[in-house]
Amino acid sequence: MDHAAHHTSTGHDHAARHGDQNLGGHAHGGASWGVAAKATLHCLTGCAIGEILGMVIGTALLWGNVPTMALAITLAFLFGYSFTLFAVLRAGLNLKAAIKVALAADTVSIAVMELVDNLIIALTPGAMDAHLSDTLFWSALLGGFAVAFVITTPVNKWMIGRGKGHAVVHAYH
Repeated sequence: MDHAAHHTSTGHDHAARHGDQNLGGHAHGGASWGVAAKATLHCLTGCAIGEILGMVIGTALLWGNVPTMALAITLAFLFGYSFTLFAVLRAGLNLKAAIKVALAADTVSIAVMELVDNLIIALTPGAMDAHLSDTLFWSALLGGFAVAFVITTPVNKWMIGRGKGHAVVHAYH
């Protein structure tokens, strides 16, 4: 995925890349809501692919709730990190450095999204026992993603504004 979309300006000054002054067009180290939303959407895309795949696999294999959720969460982190990892590898980082950037960029965002999304699914009556063909399965899963996006975007805005989270990726494109 192209991280260039995260920038709201065409210039790439040192301070903007590191969240020190004017990231996303806001003074005092703040990030714009647009930058935060794009970073959250980027992260959510990887998480959603992994989580849906894990839920589908676990449900199709008739696994219980705990192993299905464990697989879904593991795959959400794996796919979430992989989007950033591949982007920074393409930018020329070696594998060790790229892994460090992906972990720094996405860990908090993915963790918050997974916590919120899985909590929504677990608290939706009947969702944990729903089958792939049930509307409840898909509405709880997709509804959880929507709520996770709304809750994670301000977290990412705060982190990017302080040069943390997805802001570390900006230095590599």
